Amino acid sequence: MTDAEKGLVIFDCDGVLVDSEPLSVSVLIQAMHDIGVDMTEEDVYSRFLGKSLATLVDTMQTEFDVFIDQAFLDRVRNNLYERFKHELKPTDGIAATLDALPLPRCVASSSQLERIRLSLGVTGLLDRLEPNIFSASMVKRGKPAPDLFLYAAEKMGVPPKDCIVVEDSPAGITAARAAGMTVFAFTGGSHAHSPSYRAELEQLSPEVVFDAMPELLQLVRNTR
Repeated sequence: MTDAEKGLVIFDCDGVLVDSEPLSVSVLIQAMHDIGVDMTEEDVYSRFLGKSLATLVDTMQTEFDVFIDQAFLDRVRNNLYERFKHELKPTDGIAATLDALPLPRCVASSSQLERIRLSLGVTGLLDRLEPNIFSASMVKRGKPAPDLFLYAAEKMGVPPKDCIVVEDSPAGITAARAAGMTVFAFTGGSHAHSPSYRAELEQLSPEVVFDAMPELLQLVRNTR
């Protein structure tokens, strides 16, 4: 590996590689309503954006005294996957950006592997990222803990200090900073237009905030 190639770009999946968050939130809001828990989009984003399925289960039990069983999770997953197959789109410019990226790359997502691969498959991105796909199911603690990013860096053979993380969620940015990595906050997803959302990300002090994926190429070069 040459000096120019040293480093690693770690991509979150939902809201970064694919524009999935509005679909996910819509399905979850309906599922919650069906069991008697009414939540707004803002509620769902603030509680669950970028976090693992285990966090969802724990939050529903501790905050709402609602036990989430496997049948509920299966319904949510099936409904979400159907919508992904018909509606999910890649983030604008991501395919060309991945093709031109001068560094190795991988995915580190709070979602389960099945969902990550489906998301990347239906959007035409899977071949650009396989086999370097890592899920929170592979580590003890999901985001905002740093475990997943540290695990991905270890598997890719790159020190944390040489990693750039591209994230869209407060939990993900917190995790990346805790891992000692450079953090680029991406605000180009269709869920990311709220001023309060952007302000929350900026308060976490990522090195960069950007909203057009093609900008990533120059941003990466500027950090080398």
